Amino acid sequence: MEGPGSLAVDLRLVGPALAVWIGAAAVLGTRPAVAYTVAALSAAASASILFRPGPRRSAAWQAAHPEGRSTTEMPAPDPEQRPLPTARDRNAGGVGRCGGGGRYRVVVGVVLGCVAASAFGVAVRGTAVGTGPVRELARTERIASAEAVLTADPQAKPGRGRQTILVKARLEAVLRVERRVAVRVPVLLIAADMRWLRLIPSERVRFRGRFDVPRNAELLAAVVLVRGPPTVLEPPSAVQRAAEHVRARLRQASDGLPAAQRAVLPGMVVGDNSRLDQKLSDDFRAAGLAHLLVVSGANLAIVIGAVLALCRFAGLGRRVAPFPAALAVAAFVVVARPEPSVLRATVMGVIGLLALFTGRPRQGVPALAAAVLLLVLIDPGLARSYGFALSVLATAGLLVLAPPWRERLRRRMPDLLADALAIAAAAQVAVAPVLVMLSGEVGVVSVAANLLAAPAVAPATLLGALGAVTALISVPIAELLMWPAGFAVGWIVWVARASAKLPYATIPWKGGGLGALTLLAACALAVLILRSRRLRLAAVAVTAGILLAVIGLRVIAPGWPPPAWAMVACDVGQGDALALAAGPGRAVVVDTGPDPGPVNACLGRLGVRDVPMLILTHPHADHIGGTAGVREGRRVHTVLTTPRASGREARYTSGLLSRVALPGQRWNVGDLELSVLGPLSTGPGLTPADDGTTINNASIVLVARRPGFSALLAGDVELEAQRALAGSVPAVQVLKVPHHGSRSQDPAFLTAAHASVSLISVGRDNDYGHPSPVTVNRLQHLGAHVHRTDQEGDIAVVRTATGLSIVPRH
Repeated sequence: MEGPGSLAVDLRLVGPALAVWIGAAAVLGTRPAVAYTVAALSAAASASILFRPGPRRSAAWQAAHPEGRSTTEMPAPDPEQRPLPTARDRNAGGVGRCGGGGRYRVVVGVVLGCVAASAFGVAVRGTAVGTGPVRELARTERIASAEAVLTADPQAKPGRGRQTILVKARLEAVLRVERRVAVRVPVLLIAADMRWLRLIPSERVRFRGRFDVPRNAELLAAVVLVRGPPTVLEPPSAVQRAAEHVRARLRQASDGLPAAQRAVLPGMVVGDNSRLDQKLSDDFRAAGLAHLLVVSGANLAIVIGAVLALCRFAGLGRRVAPFPAALAVAAFVVVARPEPSVLRATVMGVIGLLALFTGRPRQGVPALAAAVLLLVLIDPGLARSYGFALSVLATAGLLVLAPPWRERLRRRMPDLLADALAIAAAAQVAVAPVLVMLSGEVGVVSVAANLLAAPAVAPATLLGALGAVTALISVPIAELLMWPAGFAVGWIVWVARASAKLPYATIPWKGGGLGALTLLAACALAVLILRSRRLRLAAVAVTAGILLAVIGLRVIAPGWPPPAWAMVACDVGQGDALALAAGPGRAVVVDTGPDPGPVNACLGRLGVRDVPMLILTHPHADHIGGTAGVREGRRVHTVLTTPRASGREARYTSGLLSRVALPGQRWNVGDLELSVLGPLSTGPGLTPADDGTTINNASIVLVARRPGFSALLAGDVELEAQRALAGSVPAVQVLKVPHHGSRSQDPAFLTAAHASVSLISVGRDNDYGHPSPVTVNRLQHLGAHVHRTDQEGDIAVVRTATGLSIVPRH
């Protein structure tokens, strides 16, 4: 900035930063030969532009144009008559001798040089991960033993049948029968054993698993499906042990807080979300407060600001204060782990400290551009990281949009409120296109939620960080600091939950790149409307009309649940839970989802108090994990399980009458009839050693009928079981698509159902690519209307006089 209120911004580094970012993103996922070619062509073009000699002028031309002579031929100007350079001259970036065309030529040359550098970096890394023994194992999908060093904390995610653990690691050796082959390449480990969650970065482990080629544009040598627990070979480094000690002490000091507060506080302070449950995380996301659950530039700014304030209080000068601040930054990064947002914030902080040390005024936009330039060159994988993009865009919004908005708002409201509103709005507007790409939603209450939460963020972060440091000396003293921090966090949690419960807290929007483009177009239209008084009046009139129409529809439209509902697919995330109406306040429940909360809430909304029959199709966690939620406050009469039950269901159904579902059985509950089609096999009971396909194919397959309604409920059966059952599948109106719409579908099985409605119970942004576009296209080709819980929430099938109607709750 040139000064207070000035909007001039130094943009010289923005072009190179964007060139590096876009160049790396464009060639990620391509073959190294393509990246090398792009790098060579860009480098050649850059060199030809930057080092091309200027045109030679004839003697006659120079005589006619004395101003064009070289400096050696022109007489030296009188220093006293030389005009002082203007601000415009100074802002020209020091390339005024090149003239306007010369400046543009330099810019283009530098941009192409940056593209060449980023493409070359991707090519070198692509060559490293795309060749060698690890990639060879992946291409042949071989099973092998290996040694690796963890590079990040293991992350637990709900999986198919059990929790899935994702571990980023650096492979150090592949163990073959005849020899030990030393390597050094990044890999992603996918494990199921809970003991992986106990590991911390820098630990060296041995494991055995199946190597596979990465399917996404990631700079990985392989994805390894790990079998069994890890064998620890070397303990973590002293630095990582110290970092984990700090995190553990922080968790210990916060143990006395209420559950939500002790889950959120470590996340706000050091990015530790190990205690955060999915429901609370979803509330923060819906409220637009998810950025508070990860470490970002805001956290680092608070820490740096506090350290500099202490240095100023201690009398340390400008030359000394950056050193304690730099040490605080280093310690913060180690404890918080080097995630993309932390890395970006770290580089920004270091650049700012250097500016403070040298005495030069700090400018935010050049610092941000330099951070992007350095980080993407160091780690090209960041070019396609959504977390990195969100972090950079949020900071850019604060630097570019917030200042002019703040100045305008200060004319109409108090300065403090204007500052808070400008900051919240600028950050949300800047990240909105990326959020739409990820979620297919637009947050409506996010700006208000951030305004309400903002006063508590700094106290929670500072008191939490102070408590973490104090806990290293005395946990009881740290617990005293945690109580005021807990009050601040409690306010933030209340804001998140209250905002998420508001109607239309988020509104559906087209996802992906098209959604981002349409949102940008809508923002451009909004700017045009705000600049024109007539358009503003027209927009107010249209908005008022839409609002009245929505209110009218809400008044005359039936609430939830819709009358005469026959079946509801509950939105329980990546899992299955269905309710079949069996009379007033009664329903047969088929599967319960992965967690008790969502299915309990769904049945509560339906008014179900009595469950004559609970059917658990197969013993995978995403189908039986929520059984406690069905039992909460309800009477469950009978449990129906697969004849190949593993016994895992018993721990959820203790005290309940249990029966086995056999082909040909019929059950009647009021006017609801249930017919068992499968499984056809009544072989030995399932064991934990059975693979997922074996367990899926043991699913109970049912046909549900009542007057005016019929449905095929296919559990998670895959190709083998579907082919065996295809001849016995009757025509129905509704098909609960097997296995969350995965690609493993038998066309004859789907065709035999002749269903006009297909329901897919699937979790948003799941790791399995469910539902498969191939399956969705096939169902649509068969004439079925496809409905998904990840897009529509709870989905009710309603009987009407003319057939069936679908009513989503979203």
